[in-house]
Parts: sequence; structure tokens; C-alpha cells
Amino acid sequence: MYPLLRRLLFLLPPEQAHHVAMQTVKQVHQLGIGRRWLIRRYCLSHPGLRREVMGLVFPNPVGLAAGFDKNAKYVEWLAALGFGFLEIGTVTHKPQIGNPRPRLFRLPADEALINRMGFNNDGVFAIAARLREIRSRNKQLIIGGNIGKNKETPNEQALIDYGICFEALYDTVDYFVINVSSPNTPGLRDLQQRDALREIVQHLQTLNQAKPVPRPLLLKIAPDLAEPDLDQLLDVAQQFQLAGIIAANTTIRRDGLCTPSHVLRQIGAGGLSGRPLFPRTLQMVTYIARQTGGRLPIIASGGIFSPDDARAMLDAGASLIQLYTGFVYQGPGLVRQICEALLPATASGG
Repeated sequence: MYPLLRRLLFLLPPEQAHHVAMQTVKQVHQLGIGRRWLIRRYCLSHPGLRREVMGLVFPNPVGLAAGFDKNAKYVEWLAALGFGFLEIGTVTHKPQIGNPRPRLFRLPADEALINRMGFNNDGVFAIAARLREIRSRNKQLIIGGNIGKNKETPNEQALIDYGICFEALYDTVDYFVINVSSPNTPGLRDLQQRDALREIVQHLQTLNQAKPVPRPLLLKIAPDLAEPDLDQLLDVAQQFQLAGIIAANTTIRRDGLCTPSHVLRQIGAGGLSGRPLFPRTLQMVTYIARQTGGRLPIIASGGIFSPDDARAMLDAGASLIQLYTGFVYQGPGLVRQICEALLPATASGG
């Protein structure tokens, strides 16, 4: 059924299609019979799928990456599609509208997307209020908060934005992701440099350790890093006892694509996600696992389109995986397909 639905959605501009799809899921979920149908069709609950990572128990290892539900408007309805955890954001201190439209583009020949959204979101206080309302109804969801800085905030003051977001979201999320790797906020990736990153991470860990129950702090990194730069980030992560790494964000590279170069030039700047990222994501997961001796949990995010892709990431050293573009192209059934493939052979009948 989804291939037909996708063809219809792909007739719409990408942002509009996203809104239509989410509103449809919302309407189905709000009907009692619709919610039960979604859960029966897409959710798979089995003890063999559970993962204990970073002190949290995930019902399954398949999550939804940040960017899909920036404002935490669809968390409960997306959970009914079988995700073991959901990451909201990127959230910034103040609301911002993001970059001018169009800012999201499909590359069907590559099963990829290019986005230059620019951290469009409602601001941390509105999103925190929304999450508190969700938590009043459902305390079982595993929700991550992906935080960043506002576009107009100078890098020298970035830690203030990150700290405000941390404090505002602390009682509403289960873990935090420090996003210094989006290519769509000017200068943000400069915060991946050792000294700038140390300052932010140290500030957040100081706030975190003052809490009665510290939250796991993770770092989301760019796939475009060379190994020496990646080593520096891993040193900072281990020095300040971060809980994990998300590998990786979108890429600014365009090599090896099937989409014609003139189309890419017409689209312009932005971060590329989707199937072309799979080899690089797998390479990064393998490298990080080796460099850290498997002691630093890794969430693999980038190019996962099938159960085999998911298994490859987990075998390479990832503890959990996240979907985004694969979810757009393959549909919600992908979550259950991966979960079924990860079941122990005795549970799946093999």
C-alpha cells in the first residue's frame, strides 16, 4: 500500500507532503479503532528486541532521527508506528523560522533528500510545554532532545543557548543530543573543533551532574570529518564522559550520485541524507567502535533502508539505529521489518 501512497505524496512539494502524511497519521491515531490498527500493524513487542543502552531500556533498537518531528507535535502518533525511541528537534533557545522555502528536495534516483531547513522550530519553551503535556499522558516513551544554537547567536555564546535548552527540556526528555554538525546553520560545524566543543560539553556536563538524575548526553557528528578530526571529537567525548555518539548528520558531499549535476546545482546548498550515506555511516561506526574499544555507545543514523542495513550497523558496533530518509522512501513498514529480522531465530520461527 505504501508505494501507492508514496507516489501520491511525491506529487506534492516535500514539506507539504510531510505535513499531509503526519496529519493523516494523527487523524487515524485519534480514532480508537485507528490507533489499535496502527499498533497491530506496525508495532512488534518482544523481550528479544529490548536493548539496555546508556542506562535506558529501549523496547527495540529502531529509532526515529531528529528533524522529522522538530516540534514534538507527532511523538505519540509516530510511536504507534513501532519506533523504540524518538528524537525531537533540533530545538533552539528562541523560535526561528529557518531558511527560505523551498528548502527540502527529493533525489528519487538516489533515494536521497537534500535539506537546508535551518533549525526551524517553535523554540525550547513551547516545545518543553508540549512534551510535558505528552508526558502527562504517556510516561513510557523514550524521547531524545536534540539541541542546537540559534542562527544569530555568535559561536562564542553558543554554550548559553545549549545550556538554556538543556535546562528547559531536562524534565521532559530521556537523553540529550548536542548538535554541532548540521551544515545548515552558518558556522555551526566550527563548534566541532576541539576547544569550542570542550567548552560546550563541559558546560552541559556541569549542569547535568548537578541534577538529581543526570541525563545521558550524546554528540552528533558530521560524516565529512577526516579521521584526525574524528579522533579529537572522540577524545573530548571520552574526557567528559559523554554517553554516546550519533553517527552521523547529513553530508555536504555530492560525489557518486545518479542525480544529474545540473539538477544538483539548481538545488544548491544543503545536507544530503539517504541511501548514499550508508557506506560512510558504516565506515564511521566501525572506526568509532574500534577506536573506543566498544566502550562508547553508538547510534547509527544514515542510509539505513533495509533489515540487512540495520544488521550491518549493529554488527559493526552500533547499539541502536535511527531512520529518517529510509522511513520516507520505504514507509512505516520498515520499522517492523527490521524488528522482525532482529528477533532471535527461535522467536521468529527460524
